[in-house]
Amino acid sequence: MRPTVHPQPLRAPACAVPVLPKASPVLAFFASAALAMALVGCTAPRVPEGAAAVQADLQGLAVEQGPAQGAGFIQRAMPGVGGAVLQTLQRAERTAPLRYRVIVIPGSGCAGMGPIADRYFAGLLHAQVLVLHKPGVDPQSQTKPADCPHPFVLQDRHSTWFAQARAALRADARQREGQAAVPQLLVGISEGAELLPALAPEVPHLAGLVLIGASGLDPQEAGTLQARRMDAEGDWTSLGQLVAGAPHDSVVVQGRTLGYWRDLWHWPVAQPLIDSPWPVLQVWGAEDALVPAQAYERFAKRAAPRSPAGWCVRRLPGADHGLQQRVADGEHPADGVQRVWAWLEQWARAPQGGLCAPLQR
Repeated sequence: MRPTVHPQPLRAPACAVPVLPKASPVLAFFASAALAMALVGCTAPRVPEGAAAVQADLQGLAVEQGPAQGAGFIQRAMPGVGGAVLQTLQRAERTAPLRYRVIVIPGSGCAGMGPIADRYFAGLLHAQVLVLHKPGVDPQSQTKPADCPHPFVLQDRHSTWFAQARAALRADARQREGQAAVPQLLVGISEGAELLPALAPEVPHLAGLVLIGASGLDPQEAGTLQARRMDAEGDWTSLGQLVAGAPHDSVVVQGRTLGYWRDLWHWPVAQPLIDSPWPVLQVWGAEDALVPAQAYERFAKRAAPRSPAGWCVRRLPGADHGLQQRVADGEHPADGVQRVWAWLEQWARAPQGGLCAPLQR
């Protein structure tokens, strides 16, 4: 019998599906994003080391090779709101010359990207990289999503994350005043992509938005489609009734506070993306278990009136939510994330052609 929605102990969601005994599997759509599911909370992907190995997996996409010039990632705190700090990972370009800068908003969960950052971002050769973690996340933590601490669960909600990230981005912009201007890209991984339209105005010289494993729909609408796919519409409806009800924001349901769910229920993404003046590159996996293909396709229809130079999408056959592609037994998995970085590297060599130009060749 499929479980119904009930208040749960103060535990965060699990990897792929919640481990909470009464949690509904459909809520794994929100409970574990690409970062938490495929990279940190569970098994890290096998990412090719170095530009040459990346190039071999990119099916003819050109990637420049060169020595690893920049040092590895360093951890650095940035100011948030009200004396809070957000932890970041920062890295210089790996290969000269510096051509662009990438600011990354990771997905859900309380583990950091530190343990896998060098491999995950290996293909960004000519880019400086800034990874902005959620409030309360230690970049070096490998805490499983089911073991996220009580304080993290209580503060984890979109409005808090946005306010803190906006303050950190403003501080980053101030720190860069007087430096040579380079184009910047704002990259959102799964749940992190839901903040991109709101954060975009805080990024100087913004050249575009990149969505990885994110449908582009408002999260409540995408969740409804996932519930339908999983035959769990009753669970989703019950959660919606709690969201609209009287319980306090701090009550935990399905591993998240009602404050988290209430933010998510009313968080706008689709129309702000469509109306935004910035180019949008969206990449998703055809075998995504957490976001239904119908959600990606519905957003694509709505975004179709945008210029092809201002919005482009690529569906990766056989790829999962984290863009890891299935291969035959005994072969290394193909890493779709490195393909995304290869497209960005191509764009950076001739940015006047627009962010979507590499996908139109």
